[in-house]
Amino acid sequence: MRFEWWYWIIAGFCLIGLELIVPSFTIICIGFGAVVVGALKALRPALPLAAQLILWIVSSVIFRMMWFKYVKPKARIPAGHLEEGIVGKTGIISRGTEDSYGRGTVRFGMAVLGAEEWGCYADNVLQVGDSVRVVDMEGQILKVIKI
Repeated sequence: MRFEWWYWIIAGFCLIGLELIVPSFTIICIGFGAVVVGALKALRPALPLAAQLILWIVSSVIFRMMWFKYVKPKARIPAGHLEEGIVGKTGIISRGTEDSYGRGTVRFGMAVLGAEEWGCYADNVLQVGDSVRVVDMEGQILKVIKI
């Protein structure tokens, strides 16, 4: 059986699509490696199968290293800057503080630091539907005030 260039392209796109189902950020690198091999195989049809497999492994590893060097560091927020990313945001109380020992849940319109809902507390009782503003962050719990 002879490996055609479009086999690699189809396999690459299937692996890239699989990343949507199984988000591991490894499968996508392997998929990009397969697309690279397919493109090179289209340019040079006589490329032996062993060279294709070695090229696939090497390109997949290079894509994975590029992920950790360029993409992953930009996704991290330094620990000291977490408060800056959330203090001042406004949200709506989705679980009031009257029946849970002063703790409730605030929901934001858009994800804030990766989550739409956060645990919160306030100095006064908050009802479901109250608009609040974040004034402080203590660990994973937000201190809010009613606005």
